[in-house]
Amino acid sequence: MSNISVYIIAFNEAEKVASTIESAHWADEVIVVDSWSTDGTPEIATKLGARVIQVEFKGFGDLRNHAIAACSHEWIFSLDADERCTVEVANEIRAVTEDPKALDAYWMPRRNFFMGQWIRQSGWYPNYRQPQLFKKGKMSYELKAVHEGYVMHSASPIGHLHHAIWQFPFKNMAEVMHKANRYSTLGAERVSGKPVSMWTALSHGLWSFIKHYIFKRGFLDGWPGFVIALGNFEGTFYRYVKALEIQKGNQWKVPAEAPVFTRPLD
Repeated sequence: MSNISVYIIAFNEAEKVASTIESAHWADEVIVVDSWSTDGTPEIATKLGARVIQVEFKGFGDLRNHAIAACSHEWIFSLDADERCTVEVANEIRAVTEDPKALDAYWMPRRNFFMGQWIRQSGWYPNYRQPQLFKKGKMSYELKAVHEGYVMHSASPIGHLHHAIWQFPFKNMAEVMHKANRYSTLGAERVSGKPVSMWTALSHGLWSFIKHYIFKRGFLDGWPGFVIALGNFEGTFYRYVKALEIQKGNQWKVPAEAPVFTRPLD
């Protein structure tokens, strides 16, 4: 019987991490990879029996590679703090890992709940991110700050699991906006070396909206589909504007000769 490690990456996820850990208690080991949260996340994880390791955030690829290194067992299953493992998924994983003919890595479908409903289109279902079940040593991650890719160290094809984990990505619209801001900042570094302009930002943003709302049929998800597409427009648009800001450097800063008006003393 193969043993399974589950790792969960988290930062200030006190409201979500307990449910995620509890959904992974079927595994032989649960590790929470934290980046010095200040809201009690590591204390909650420790109380629930998870092993917590602290890793300075240098990008999600680096964070996940540290997580893999911390796992003790042959099989690794990755979860984010806003994801939940179901009983059906746990049973399917156990069956796969006990199969002597198992492949080295598997894609995992995800179901997303947003604005009071399960999203069925918009590119959010089945919404594979990276292979989430894999043998230790058979996969690692690129060192990108965000939207990190994966690197296979195996000639084996990647399989597909059938049952979906559940994801609850945002508790409110403030989180949607916060994530768009954070991810656009991280992504700006990736494109800052390319020629960019405001037209670049606008065209990429519009294409992102059209792709999610039209080609990925977000219009079938009603208003949530529109919000998802609009959020992708904003995140993409501001990523390129921030990249332009990096390129412009001092040109966008307040000029030194700007007048300073002070209130006269009484």
